[in-house]
Amino acid sequence: MIVTEQINDRLQKLPPSLQREVLDFVEFLSQRVAQGEAIKEDREWAQFSLAQAMTGLEDEESEYTEADVKEKWQ
Repeated sequence: MIVTEQINDRLQKLPPSLQREVLDFVEFLSQRVAQGEAIKEDREWAQFSLAQAMTGLEDEESEYTEADVKEKWQ
């Protein structure tokens, strides 16, 4: 017996008020999955955006030399 059949069998034995609670919980889990997917998509877009912004920078000449960034101690 697959999981959905097991759930359905047990669900039908519950009173309607508890069936409603099960439905509420399933909806909660569905929302949590959807939010996780949205967060993952946002993260992927942010990484893509940063990669696009950085494209070609390694080929640009620097305005500063290493000597410009070294701190001199007296």
